[in-house]
This record gives sequence, C-alpha cells and structure tokens, in this order.
Amino acid sequence: MSKKHIKKITDKEDYKNTLNQLQVELVKLQRHVINNNDKILIIFEGRDAGGKDGTIKRITQHLSPRETRTVALGKPSDRDSSSWYFQRYVEHLPAAQEIVLFNRSWYNRAGVERVMSFCTDEQYHEFFETVPGFEHMLVRSGIKLLKYYLDISKDEQKKRLKDREQNPLKQWKISPIDKAAHKYWDEYSLARNIMLARTHHLNAPWTIVRADDKQSARINIIKDILFRLDYKDKDEALVLTDADIVFDYEEGYLHNGMIAP
Repeated sequence: MSKKHIKKITDKEDYKNTLNQLQVELVKLQRHVINNNDKILIIFEGRDAGGKDGTIKRITQHLSPRETRTVALGKPSDRDSSSWYFQRYVEHLPAAQEIVLFNRSWYNRAGVERVMSFCTDEQYHEFFETVPGFEHMLVRSGIKLLKYYLDISKDEQKKRLKDREQNPLKQWKISPIDKAAHKYWDEYSLARNIMLARTHHLNAPWTIVRADDKQSARINIIKDILFRLDYKDKDEALVLTDADIVFDYEEGYLHNGMIAP
C-alpha cells in the first residue's frame, strides 16, 4: 500500500480522534477474542524510556479488565532464580478469552540481565538455545503471539530520562537500571542486535517500532495489532500502518539507520 494512502498524525486533535477510532476497533477485537475463545499475548520490549507504559495504557484504556491483563514483573525472588527460567512467566500466559500484555518479558535475559551481568554466560547462551522452542510451544498451544521492540535514539532517551527525574508524577519510573541505561547505551545496542538476530523466527517474528515520536508510535502499534489479528467488522483502511514507523525486523535495518545505532 502506498504511503499516500496512510493517514498521518499531524496535531493533537488528529491524534485524539484517531486514537478514539482505534480504541473502538480494539473493543471489537476483544469481543471477537471472547466469542472465539482466543488467547492473545503481546510482548513489549525496548529501550528504557521507549514508551512501553504509555502505549500499553492506551491499548487497555477501554478494554474489559476481566479479560485484559498487563504483566510487569519485578526483580526475581530467590525462588524464581532457582527455578526454570521461564517458570514465573508461564503462570501469566493468557487463557481462553484473554488478552495479556507483557511490559518486558523473558527477553530481560537477553537485555538488562546480560548488560548488567545479572546472569551467567551459560544462562545467557542457554536462553537463546531454548527460547525459540518455548515460543513455538506457545504458538502451537493456540496463543497468538506478537512481539514489539520500541526503539528510540540516544538523544531522545536522554531527554526522557531527564524528564522522569524532574517530573514528580513520573518518580515511580526511576530505577537504578534506568539511570544506567544511557551510560551503557552501546552495550544495550549490541545486546539488542544479538537478541533480534537470534530470536526473530517464523513462529514469533519481531516488529520494530521507531518510537521517538510517542504519539505516532502508539497509533501505529495499535494499528499493527489490529491489522495482524482477525476480528469481525474491521475497518481495513483505518488499521494501515506507516512503514517508516512500524516494520518487520530485517538485519539490514541495523546498518541503514532504520534501527538506532
């Protein structure tokens, strides 16, 4: 589809109107999920301050809380650390009629745990050996799995992290890990590149989101979710995405500027 057919977000009022229309589509999707006993799992990964919280908030804002869950797990307990790595995530997987959104996921092992040395080399390499099979089992079980990586530039991350420090309403977002994010930018870039290359597969591909513009990122993520999932009375024209903002991962994007260095 030519980009001239895709409606651009040009101002605040346009954003609000488009978001409202998309949230109506999300309600249609949820009705379909409930009626057909579907199981939807959406994973959000990305840079610290990449916009995961805000995106998830807009997705879930008008959905039924009984059939919608957001999972944002904290630091593993001693018991978690001594268990099978995926074990604490399994209990949060969607049952029939549920939409579950993971605000970070088992990919912590490929990102923050690797960069901050919270896991051993053996654990890190074992993760890459086992995660494709784990996700294949999820898909085989009937779970519809979507994986999004929200990518931002170094300057934009610095700006957002500074805003968190100065905004009293965002104090809860500040953590020692966040404070180290900018310092270890290059290490996180390398970890991201390895993760995408080794875990982008047919059953569970990665979708990249260029998220420097928060509003455009939110709108296009919702459009992409709606585009990929089946439901009755879909507004096909509304859910077309901007291919400059949301796109399937390809290795070449690590070198041509589509993914931040």
